[in-house]
Amino acid sequence: MSLIAKYLFSQNKRCGIHFIQKKNLSSNPVVRVEQGKLKGSTHNLLDGAPYYSFKGIPYAQPPVGELRFKAPLPPKSWNNTYEALKHGPVCPQLDMITSRLIEGNENCLYLNVYTKSLAASDKLPVMVFIHGGAFLNGSGNSDVYGPDFLLQHDVILVTINYRLEVLGFLNLDIPEVPGNAGIKDQVAALKWIKTNIDKFGGNPDNITIFGESAGAASVLYHMISPLSKDLFNKVIAQSGTCLEDWALNKDLKPRSFRVGKILGKDTDNPKELLKFLQSLPAKNLAGLTIKTRTQDEKYRGLPIFFTPTIEKDFDNVESFLNVNPLDALATGNISKVPIIAGYNSAECISMLPVIIKKANYRSKHPEYLVPKEIMLNVSTEKMKEFGKRINKFYFGDKEFTAEEIEAQINMLSDVNFTYNNNRFTYLYSTSNQPIYKYVLDYNSDLNTFKKLVGMSHLKGTCHTEDLSYLFSSKYTTKIYKEQERVRGLVFTLTKLWTNFAKTGDPTPDQSLGVKWQPYTTSGEEYLHIGEPLTLGHAANRERTEFWNQLYCEAGLPHIDTHK
Repeated sequence: MSLIAKYLFSQNKRCGIHFIQKKNLSSNPVVRVEQGKLKGSTHNLLDGAPYYSFKGIPYAQPPVGELRFKAPLPPKSWNNTYEALKHGPVCPQLDMITSRLIEGNENCLYLNVYTKSLAASDKLPVMVFIHGGAFLNGSGNSDVYGPDFLLQHDVILVTINYRLEVLGFLNLDIPEVPGNAGIKDQVAALKWIKTNIDKFGGNPDNITIFGESAGAASVLYHMISPLSKDLFNKVIAQSGTCLEDWALNKDLKPRSFRVGKILGKDTDNPKELLKFLQSLPAKNLAGLTIKTRTQDEKYRGLPIFFTPTIEKDFDNVESFLNVNPLDALATGNISKVPIIAGYNSAECISMLPVIIKKANYRSKHPEYLVPKEIMLNVSTEKMKEFGKRINKFYFGDKEFTAEEIEAQINMLSDVNFTYNNNRFTYLYSTSNQPIYKYVLDYNSDLNTFKKLVGMSHLKGTCHTEDLSYLFSSKYTTKIYKEQERVRGLVFTLTKLWTNFAKTGDPTPDQSLGVKWQPYTTSGEEYLHIGEPLTLGHAANRERTEFWNQLYCEAGLPHIDTHK
């Protein structure tokens, strides 16, 4: 047995998990789903255990031609055995790191299933991951989202693609293009999984949807949408909520017409624009986010604009979202399921290179520090006052400059991630379902994104780095194999997540040394996921109370700390 296998064997034995020794499986597994037969392949996890892989499964019809921008249609059946041996194409997109166009293919509605058993009687818990990437980048492919770390705990992992940016979120406010096509793709994938996952050994009545960043906002939107009702049983939201400025766009129709103008069609007729946009190569519709910015958007918030939106009601058109998420939370009009929700300890380290470029301008115009949600609810004078107060709170008597690194990280993290996570947790806590709050604070060689942006000397876990501890990838496998400490960190986080997927409780026993208590408004409990795991109360209390005051003065729902 390898050193890795010996380590995992001891860990699994200590935590009461059956360790599956390597054995021979069929090299060409075949399952029959609703549409026909699927042929997969067999592989081995890093711990030596065998598993089945089914990649590139079509869960909807290709959204091409006249189906471009429209809600997905159910997949058609096939006669021959479909070879699910490699990933399907990724959606056309602009790589957020390199700014390189990835042509992909708009026929990109595919999912991937990884499982250690094909016996329906095993009823394995199912974990469906929805990738992030600002609704404009990414895929479910295993080069980033490999199954090795999660499958060691005997769950099924499903990853998906969905349409991105303009292809996924164009909104012309007409029945043909009401918006939200990309997130309706996610619904179609969840329906396919609910119907077929038992053929892969999964339990269709124990499905956990989880996502990071835009994926986290997505899973919380599914709790609100009537289209997603009863398609899942638990939710994990990492570093994002549906309350963020960047997660909801209330101004997509004029932006959609700006797309037409940029591409050569200056019209105010939505059907004329639709016909024009459907005639273009799909690759022409990628990478338009920055080009559609307003002057205000150049300095306020994150450049994420093609996102879910509140749809107009049309006859014979199913809406994904027809209420404001805040209203849904306030009225309790939301699926009530157990949740894990949290964020990383230093989210915006990853954004420092971009933030630093804007520091001088924001120093002279602190009103751009005010979140858009507040800006839309107060006068110009009040917004300027709020900007000065934000500057004073985080920077004292100093200016907002590139040198004030830690203060900038805290401020931008609060504006874009942490405060609204705290706010969502507070508002959902009256649902009579447990919500487990966390702050992830891992520091190891798996914190690869800090290295990428030249900030590895800074402490804390930045945006996206939680993913390195949940998924095997081309970036993490070598480090995982070489470092025992890293394997322990990976094991702990994946154990918490998979315990929750199995039972609805991330610490059903004391094997990890703590009992994670659900959040309550009186205790504001959370788990600090570091070395070691520690329980805490009122994460980032002083910063949270500062933002509570601003949201209160703006007349917006906030955390009432005086209850």
